[in-house]
Amino acid sequence: MRNMIRTAGIGLMALALATPLLAHNYAIGKLAIGHPWTRETAASQKVGAGFLAITNSGKKADRLISATAAGMKEVQLHTVSMDNGVMRMRQLKDGIPVAAGETVTFKPGGYHLMFMGLTQPFKKGAKIPVTLRFQQAGNVKVQFAVQPVGSTTPIEVDHGKH
Repeated sequence: MRNMIRTAGIGLMALALATPLLAHNYAIGKLAIGHPWTRETAASQKVGAGFLAITNSGKKADRLISATAAGMKEVQLHTVSMDNGVMRMRQLKDGIPVAAGETVTFKPGGYHLMFMGLTQPFKKGAKIPVTLRFQQAGNVKVQFAVQPVGSTTPIEVDHGKH
């Protein structure tokens, strides 16, 4: 019996260590915010971009209306579009809608947060605290994981393999 308990305990520990930690998920009301991330920046770089996914499991639409963060002048909501073969970025001053039952994905080449006026560079492995403000759900504090410069998607880190 003792061996069975010990074997089961070891098995559970191994499973826990082999599973990537998805600690970058947040929730407020019916909104789920998945894996906020950004890229590391150069020492002289004054802007950065932030990416995440927002899922609205509720029956009413909401809207991301702003974001704030220490260590930078401001955070703007942006989108990228193609205009006659030219990629253009523009600020969305009215926010970004999150329809009921839908997911809005912020990714390179689409919706993103622009971190403006950085006072220090983002270093790989760091966490950047940001407060997201929603029209209905209110404010939620999240942390953007700083990933390598060339990242194009969120990287899940297996903290059990150090």
